[in-house]
Amino acid sequence: ARGDVFRGLEVVEQTCNQGVLLMGETLSGLARGLDTYSLRQPLGVTAGICPFNFPAMIPLWMFPVATACGNTMLVKPSEKDPGATMILARLAKEAGFPDGVVQVIHGGHDTVNFLCDAPAVRAISFVGGNMAGEYIHARGTANGKRVQANLGAKNHATVLPDANKEATLNAILAAAFGAAGQRCMALSTVIFVGESKEWIPELVERARKLKTGPGMDTSTDVGPLITKASKARVESLIEQGIQHGAKCLLDGRGVKVPGFESGNFVGPSWLHGVTKENPAYSEEIFGPVLVSLELDTLEEAIAFTNSSKYGNGCAIFTSSGAAARKYVHEIDVGQVGVNVPIPVPLPFFSFTGSRGSIRGDIHFFGKQGANFFTQIKTVTSNWDYENAPSKLSMTMPTPGKA
Repeated sequence: ARGDVFRGLEVVEQTCNQGVLLMGETLSGLARGLDTYSLRQPLGVTAGICPFNFPAMIPLWMFPVATACGNTMLVKPSEKDPGATMILARLAKEAGFPDGVVQVIHGGHDTVNFLCDAPAVRAISFVGGNMAGEYIHARGTANGKRVQANLGAKNHATVLPDANKEATLNAILAAAFGAAGQRCMALSTVIFVGESKEWIPELVERARKLKTGPGMDTSTDVGPLITKASKARVESLIEQGIQHGAKCLLDGRGVKVPGFESGNFVGPSWLHGVTKENPAYSEEIFGPVLVSLELDTLEEAIAFTNSSKYGNGCAIFTSSGAAARKYVHEIDVGQVGVNVPIPVPLPFFSFTGSRGSIRGDIHFFGKQGANFFTQIKTVTSNWDYENAPSKLSMTMPTPGKA
């Protein structure tokens, strides 16, 4: 939760410098007395539709950027945990936001349809699953709105034998099982290349020692899932993965947490030897489940990762600069980490998921965020009074002609 707030505040801090990103361009003297310049102007009313998993960070990706660009925003939090957005709206008012600039709208499917259809809403920013995001993008753009939709993911890690073993194992554990796997940048798939497969038993034992428990307990490593339906879905995908031939190295189903026996807990789980057709690989599980496989070469690992429909994030663990450079340039994924398990950039860059992990072509925060929440107006002016043409001309201007 602290990380959720902290990473959101980083975007707010960057947005305080938004004026630099809103500057237009000017070119004077295009011809005698002729100048052209561009302005970035706000769209007007915008909307943000947020997921449950980062109830503070995602709204802070949206309304600070939108309002700094001169827009107003309707923010729809997840109906599963709307409280954080309500607190942020109250803090915005206390900070001096005029009434109506940021408004919170609650609800589910009907509310989403309203935002997609309302003529006054010019743009929609969405973060969530593929089914909802693809629907919002299709309905919103059909109504002439600008839509950016960050969708699901299946983020791959490629582990080479020359990687720093201790750092790599710790990175995988945290990125796979942190937040109970309920984040679109979770490192949910690991490709062990060559001899790195020998690290698997040790990694399994480390994962087994992670503590599953309530989120308010500071000693907890893996907290609960958001709903009972989410728990049932995760457990079902584990079972489907086993039925499709994966070896279950660690089974977190049925875990009981003292004092929270009816809680939505699934312990760290690991399925090894998955194929592309295995549902545990092809579907975004959104739970504390790691899937893995073994390949012989870096080239095979790159090809396997590129064959996934998703393109949110990926990482390579290696001590070879040449291998890292090859990976960076050949991988078809929007955010790449080199010995960094969750390569979400700081907000002076932009969040740049690609392929099946995004709908729309303008990304969140940073320069791309300013582009999304503004429209460009180009002005061409002629102030050459003395030499203004005195005769009517019906032809297009050409060099040397008035």
